Amino acid sequence: MIAETKPVAAGTAPFTWRSTLALVLFGSFLFIALLWMIGNGLADGSSNNGGAHAEGRGLNGYAALASYLEASGCPVRRSRTKAAFAEQGLLVLTPEQHAKAADIEAAIARHRPYGPTLLVLPKWIAVPVPAQVRAATEARQGWVVLADAQRPAWTEELRIFGPLDVRIEAERARSSWQGLGLRGVLPDRSPVQSFSSGAVTSLVRDRSGQALAGYLDDGTAPALGARAEGEADLAGYPLVIVSEPDLLNNYGMADRQRAALALALVTASMDGEATPVIFDLTLAGLERGSNLLTLAFTPPFLAATICLVLAAAAIAWRGFLRFGPPLAPERPIAYGKRALVSNTAGLVVRSRRVHLLGQPYADAIRQRLVRSLALPRHSNVTSQMTALDGAARGMGRGEHAFSDAAARVAKVRSERELLSAAQDLHALERTLTR
Repeated sequence: MIAETKPVAAGTAPFTWRSTLALVLFGSFLFIALLWMIGNGLADGSSNNGGAHAEGRGLNGYAALASYLEASGCPVRRSRTKAAFAEQGLLVLTPEQHAKAADIEAAIARHRPYGPTLLVLPKWIAVPVPAQVRAATEARQGWVVLADAQRPAWTEELRIFGPLDVRIEAERARSSWQGLGLRGVLPDRSPVQSFSSGAVTSLVRDRSGQALAGYLDDGTAPALGARAEGEADLAGYPLVIVSEPDLLNNYGMADRQRAALALALVTASMDGEATPVIFDLTLAGLERGSNLLTLAFTPPFLAATICLVLAAAAIAWRGFLRFGPPLAPERPIAYGKRALVSNTAGLVVRSRRVHLLGQPYADAIRQRLVRSLALPRHSNVTSQMTALDGAARGMGRGEHAFSDAAARVAKVRSERELLSAAQDLHALERTLTR
């Protein structure tokens, strides 16, 4: 065998190890993010379906209120699970016309030990703008047409407020309101939805004195409401009801005074505490059920998920360090003169014939010098050696410099001696041919 075959790194690798590591990390991050989005329902598309909820951007939606509270510094969260009913914070319930009274009462009863509750009654029957109309106009996805105003039927079944009389009165002119130190008018000439109940103390009234918003007077009065009525603050988590949704929805938030009232109502419902605001979407039909992906990112299973991710990262890192770029075998006989000389030298060394290289090398040097110095080519070797010794003597290199160097090269037996003697003879050649 002339040359040993060993694997070497291929020179055609499309990526460096840094690029490969970056691609693996980025792909892993995207995969985990996709699983999290699927588990939390964020990959299902927009919930802007024209409904009266915190992600609805139609006139009847509450996306403007949620955004306004976020801009005001309140931590806002939009919940799609009933687990939020047992979390601390202000729970904002915006049930639809077709909601069930039992579901609403269950949500209120479950949350009141954890924080205040703000219940906004529906009023409008909204119809999404048809796709054909949106294509022909500037209407956007989620916009609605307010077809009619209708009192929610489930208010008659609510027991938590006692007898709750909800009525809608058509107004020929824009109705005014006042409460919490503010006053203003409702949007356009929309019908006004008010309520009355002996268990509810009003916070906001219309011009006829009917309650548009109030709190359940059961010893849990909100701070601003108590001050507005001239009462002392009471401990507990209040329950606030808003019968006129145009005070808080996107339709109403277009006015500065109504926006200020919305913030005051939320602050009053918080009982003066800095708590997060949770907008419920389950009563609007946007509940997201639990699944394996949801559980994987929910405590206590989140700890197991993190352990699995770290274990996968450790395995990937070990594999990345163990396996480098793709390898390709080296050619047994490489291309080029250098490879040819190297293989020939290796063959000579393995055959233990180094001592046979000295004399041919000395003869080759002698013949090159004869040609370079224009000496007679047909003279015998002794004459040529004498002439070369004379040339070396003329260059100050001694009496028999060339003869001695050539003889030393011819007598070597080891590789080291051959290399040293050949270098000396080559240096003398360069001196004579300057």
